[in-house]
Amino acid sequence: MRRFWLFQPSAGQLSGGRKAAFWCWNLGILLMAGVCLGLLSIFFAYGDYPDVLMGSYLRRPLLLALNIGPVAALVLLLYALTGRPWIAFLAAAVPVWGLSLGNYYKLRFRDDPVMFEDLKYLREAGSIAKTANYDLTPDKRVWFGLGCIVLGTLLLFFLVRGVPRRRVRLPLFLAGIALCVPLSRLYADKQIYNTKTANYDYINRWSSTQVYLSKGFVYPFLHSVTSGSIQAPKGYSERETAELLDSYQPADIPEAEKVDIITLQLEAFADFSRFENVGGIDWESAYAVYHRLEEESYTGNLVTNIFAGGTVNTERAFLTGYADQWNYRANTNSYGWYFGSQGYAVEGSHPSYEWFYNRRNVNGYLGLPTYYYYENRYSDLYTGGIATDDVLLPEVFRLYEENRDGEGKPYFSFNVTYQGHGPYDTESVWRGRHYTDGRYSTATTNIVDNYLGSVSDTAEQLRWLLDQFRAEERPVVVVVFGDHKPWFGDGNSAYQELGVNLDTATEEGFYNYYSTRYLLWANDAAKAALGNGFVGEGPDVSSCFLMNLLFGQCGWQGDAWTQATTDIWRTLPVLTTVGRYVQNGRLTETLDEAGQAALQTYKSLEYYYGTHFRY
Repeated sequence: MRRFWLFQPSAGQLSGGRKAAFWCWNLGILLMAGVCLGLLSIFFAYGDYPDVLMGSYLRRPLLLALNIGPVAALVLLLYALTGRPWIAFLAAAVPVWGLSLGNYYKLRFRDDPVMFEDLKYLREAGSIAKTANYDLTPDKRVWFGLGCIVLGTLLLFFLVRGVPRRRVRLPLFLAGIALCVPLSRLYADKQIYNTKTANYDYINRWSSTQVYLSKGFVYPFLHSVTSGSIQAPKGYSERETAELLDSYQPADIPEAEKVDIITLQLEAFADFSRFENVGGIDWESAYAVYHRLEEESYTGNLVTNIFAGGTVNTERAFLTGYADQWNYRANTNSYGWYFGSQGYAVEGSHPSYEWFYNRRNVNGYLGLPTYYYYENRYSDLYTGGIATDDVLLPEVFRLYEENRDGEGKPYFSFNVTYQGHGPYDTESVWRGRHYTDGRYSTATTNIVDNYLGSVSDTAEQLRWLLDQFRAEERPVVVVVFGDHKPWFGDGNSAYQELGVNLDTATEEGFYNYYSTRYLLWANDAAKAALGNGFVGEGPDVSSCFLMNLLFGQCGWQGDAWTQATTDIWRTLPVLTTVGRYVQNGRLTETLDEAGQAALQTYKSLEYYYGTHFRY
């Protein structure tokens, strides 16, 4: 059969018609092999998620083209380079199916896809796979994929054997490489990725993992080349930055000062009574308890980078000290790791789903080895969905007790609530309590009453929690802060009706838009251990510097990162990613020479410390 003219290595002896058929056969079958290899990568793209996802890919021509196109192009490029169809196919199958298979297993075991940045951590991934006892036994899908590759290679080896001359192949190869440059823009385009290839039929759009796999594998993998990674700032010098960081002497927390730290990030919690000229609302009923807690605490304005969403930005800025956030794909320096290095037990809770913002994996990368979610704790404690604060905060205290009565280590607990999450009902007031006097529209009235009912209840639960810690003999410091201002109607309709200034070009509007409150509270044992009363009004501080403020109140120096960023914090107490800063007590967009130098130093430190793991 191999002697048949169509299956020969050369078309040199063939007539014009047969020669054309010969090359159509070779190029056509090789192209089909590339298409099949692309389809095979899609077949593995969704891991253990429902098979209906495969159908959703097939119904979207653009999604198919963006996944299959690069694979088919790779096969043809390798053919132009090697001149052997079977070698081109097999050489393309190794990376394409290898990465697809890695993605398949990673989704199964960690619910986390393979991204381009993960290639830097292949050695670490291998070590984890060896120690984690993952079951890598091939299943039917894996055997099917392996069979397709073997069959395709054999088919090409025996039946597709045309070898173009080198003087033809080389120009085609170079032309193909040159064509890849403009085409790469398609894969970096955020509008195409976020809107034109949206595929929400069978996934939750709030899960970054599910959004990724809803687009296949090859396409989102290539898109991840240009997204989600931290970039070195202009003028960055690794040597100078390393020397600056090494000039600080890391300081351990003195044994006598290792107080327990309980942190609570409250979902959409903000003090609306601070708005100017908003009438018709009984603010005192809603915030009376919280204001009494502020009176016995050290409090101030927390300036965030977000509004009405993006919870994870504030929580990870607090945990890391980084103003800029990116896709964390490996162990990254953070305060979680620092507290662990100081002998603290480190854990926390969030009653929502572990896949939300990929917390299941990222929290581990940020030094929180034990974390409790809906799936592994709160679904058993609350049957009404995602646990409310009257369930979460008592559980935070119960976990504290388990550590206190168990190993008794100093304790760092990082917790994120869910109760205040919008949107809020516009049709009825489900808590039954009203704070408005009837002057506003029904929709705005219900939004306000529902939100303030949640705020008031959260303050009551917080008071209960602080009362428990008040009675403790162990020294305890509690850090409370809101992550962002809440959603208040589509297009901010309720804010507009209330007359709240959200014009960020003005100082009032900027703070109304981006600020929440922080509260640092200490029991008597902690006040005695640290020599600080923890009362009064503190400075405005950005979310990336809140931990610096806490260390200052505790009298701790911290590691080199903390000390270096504390020096910057003293110059720029508010440093945001929206281009606004506080310098010399004034909100500004334009920094003086000292401010510019501090910002440049911070950006360099952030990049270096975020990419050079030390723990």
